[in-house]
Amino acid sequence: MTDDAQAAQIPDVSLEKASRFVAASGFVVEEVTATSVRGYAELDENHHPPWGVIHGGVYTTIVESAGSIGASYAVAERGEFAVGVHNATDFLRPSTGARVNVEGNALHQGRTQQLWEVIITDSASGKQISRGQLRLQNVPMPEGN
Repeated sequence: MTDDAQAAQIPDVSLEKASRFVAASGFVVEEVTATSVRGYAELDENHHPPWGVIHGGVYTTIVESAGSIGASYAVAERGEFAVGVHNATDFLRPSTGARVNVEGNALHQGRTQQLWEVIITDSASGKQISRGQLRLQNVPMPEGN
């Protein structure tokens, strides 16, 4: 299948087309392949709980989003997409806000399940802020999609 044909089967993953929940994370996808996802997010006080640091749920959402996008891209030509079944996200250091780089890579891609690792790094310091592993189930695309 050509890249254009495969891309036609993948929904628009731009921030503009994301649900309000996903868009609130600020995750911008820059590159997607069947084995990797690259992007970034601009995190600031809009992502804070009352204690003034980035909410861990933002990182968890980015891990889930990046892994789901890459895993779904990998199985799109089979008429499938991938749904998260386990998300283990670790928060390595607090941040009050930063531009973060997001890099997701497939660790395992089987017929029925995939395992992806997503690393979130402060772009200025190069230090990892958060990292997660996402296990996904490959499922048939719903009728009409």
